Amino acid sequence: MLNHAVPDFQLPATSGKSFQLANHLGKNLILYFYPKDSTPGCTTQGIQFRDAYADFQKHNTEIFGISRDSLKSHENFKAKFSFPFELLSDTEELACTLFGVMKMKNMYGKQVRGIERSTFIIDKNGVLVKEWRGVKVDGHAAEVLNFIQTL
Repeated sequence: MLNHAVPDFQLPATSGKSFQLANHLGKNLILYFYPKDSTPGCTTQGIQFRDAYADFQKHNTEIFGISRDSLKSHENFKAKFSFPFELLSDTEELACTLFGVMKMKNMYGKQVRGIERSTFIIDKNGVLVKEWRGVKVDGHAAEVLNFIQTL
């Protein structure tokens, strides 16, 4: 899928908005998929993107966090940590399937199906130009910003 146009898709977003990929042409997009609202790793990841948000904005880049949580859960998570970007609710796994982020994972000795922490960069022409899969949270937002600065 790398270096190919991403098919248009639409998801409900926080702040009463709706996200449609086609409406964001002309800007670079960061779509970061994370397992669950208000869990330690996902909170740290969101905070790191939040803290670097102004730097991403300087590079014509918008950030969207995506998980399978409900909009209500997303609204609470966003408000609690003052995220300046919208969170997208993918309860039907539309974007999760499109980007292939659903994986079997071991949790407390049991196999569970969940989101593999992953980040995708879509350039201003709607082309997927970079992906990170199996993301480790620490330093990831800075790594993404370094890449954005090369676009």
